[in-house]
Amino acid sequence: MMTSAANDTPATDSVAEPLAVGSASTDSVDCARCGKPAVLCVCAGIEPLAVKTRVLILQHPQEQDRALGTARLTALRLDNAVLKIGLSWPSLSKALGRTVDPQQWAVLYLGSAKAAELAPGQEIVLLNKKGEAEAHQGAALRDLEGIILLDGTWSQAKALWWRNAWMLKCRRLILGPLKPSRYGKLRREPRKDGLSTIESAAMVLSRLERRPEVEVALMETFEQLLEKYRTAKKITPGFDRTNGPSKGERFRRAQAMRKRRKNA
Repeated sequence: MMTSAANDTPATDSVAEPLAVGSASTDSVDCARCGKPAVLCVCAGIEPLAVKTRVLILQHPQEQDRALGTARLTALRLDNAVLKIGLSWPSLSKALGRTVDPQQWAVLYLGSAKAAELAPGQEIVLLNKKGEAEAHQGAALRDLEGIILLDGTWSQAKALWWRNAWMLKCRRLILGPLKPSRYGKLRREPRKDGLSTIESAAMVLSRLERRPEVEVALMETFEQLLEKYRTAKKITPGFDRTNGPSKGERFRRAQAMRKRRKNA
């Protein structure tokens, strides 16, 4: 199997100051920490949460939703999270940079199994390789050292699954959220139970560690991002999820600015 170059994306100490929506300088400025257009930056006040469970986020390199994507935000928000960008890695240990037992890790599974059907009343369920709920769910979940989240579109996440055969050695985890994603109409999920990366992390960690405050904190960050995006869409014509203001809109803004300067 060909292995692509995988890059760490560690949180840095520098935080770009968010600029006002509509500012002429926001078109090309991205936050150095979260990688988002400055009008969407929510880094101010973000402090990593201390969690026991380790989190590995594998992001497909073609994931282009810079505006609403949450992989990097999730990694910034958790002190035990690692974000890797690439297509494949030789093993879980290679992806993490240290030796681990894949049986103590669970990957968020992309199959068709439904938590509500396999384990009614449970929002996170471990499956065996036959696609059935594992016996003694409580003990099995407590044994987990970490979780693996696949970030990208549905097809990109499936590509990550198929390109990394070592995931077959990991446990399989499925979610049964009681509510749909907070993305709402901003971003369509291919399944009703589809969640963003930050929502998935919040749900799993809060249930595994029995700490509802973890979910509350992560969802506050997510809601801040969504609110900034709604505001940017409302105030900034041509704003899109991939690149912020469109090329045409940036050109129109530059022309308007030159005209104002000429008339000043």
